[in-house]
Amino acid sequence: MKGFVPLLVERYTRQRLRALARLEGTSTTDTPMIVFLCVHNAGRSQMAAGWMQHLAGDTVEIFSGGSDPASEINPAAVASMAEIGIDISSEFPKPWTDEVVRAADVVVTMGCGDACPIFPSTRYLDWEIPDPAGLSVEEVRPIRDALGERVRGILAELQIPVRS
Repeated sequence: MKGFVPLLVERYTRQRLRALARLEGTSTTDTPMIVFLCVHNAGRSQMAAGWMQHLAGDTVEIFSGGSDPASEINPAAVASMAEIGIDISSEFPKPWTDEVVRAADVVVTMGCGDACPIFPSTRYLDWEIPDPAGLSVEEVRPIRDALGERVRGILAELQIPVRS
């Protein structure tokens, strides 16, 4: 893991800088930004972001974060996503930042309750999805599938075509 730390820091920093540029108006893009938030950023938000990346590709900007990030992604979440051809193994739990949440077009919260940041004029969706922490791959599959359906719903609502 130590060998990957510089790469992870670089990716996290790049995401924050893109969000700041959006907020300051120095980045003009029509690409919608979707942010997925949960407590540990180790299961639900990572799977939802994986679905979004898989289904929409570069037609959306995707961020995920947690209020109390775990030390690693839930292995059952990684395995269940791999079963359907979505690789989230290179992702890592990270905290959300105010600039990323404020720059978002849609913020999806999952189980973070009062810990989730709320900013005026930002669209929020609260998904009541079970936490996959401590569950087996078999128990995570229905969570994975529910997240996939909800991500498809956001894409349909935003009129973003789903990649085949």
